[in-house]
Amino acid sequence: MKQYLLSVMQPPGERPAPEILDGIMRNVEALHQELKAAGAWVFAGGLHSPDTATVIRIKDGDALVTDGPYTESKEYLGGFTIIQAPDLDAALAWGEKTARATTLPIEVRPFYDASDDTSDD
Repeated sequence: MKQYLLSVMQPPGERPAPEILDGIMRNVEALHQELKAAGAWVFAGGLHSPDTATVIRIKDGDALVTDGPYTESKEYLGGFTIIQAPDLDAALAWGEKTARATTLPIEVRPFYDASDDTSDD
């Protein structure tokens, strides 16, 4: 089975009120249990806000370390789930369930696999 990344796209601003966030987190935990029962679960995690990020770049052989996110944007990666699914349609179905549970946009992307390379080299 292929693996897919379900990225939770977090908008800027305040976190939801505790009574709202508690319900969302219950929905997310129920989704994680459903993923595990279906054999689709690989891993999931939430991330701190982009202002906690550190970026490392190599320039002229030296490592340049800077605080802050790599890119500035209105939305940012707030968390993710890695699943395994037989095909993109199945991954998209899990993505829809994730969007419903989190109430946030979800980006679904397959992991690159060498068997995906169809070149004749």
